[in-house]
Amino acid sequence: MRAYPANWLYEEMAFIAHHFHWSHADLVSLEHRERRRWCREISRINRTLDGVPANPFDV
Repeated sequence: MRAYPANWLYEEMAFIAHHFHWSHADLVSLEHRERRRWCREISRINRTLDGVPANPFDV
């Protein structure tokens, strides 16, 4: 089993913390799948607010 790269973990945690202001303890308690899900949801919200299509090939 490969370890999840630490820099990716920190990027995901910083991304969620920036948007939701969650504590370090809250962030490290998230399971990988849940943390990735929150990142996808935040990204979806940001795309919607910015008027960017979910699929960049949609015109």
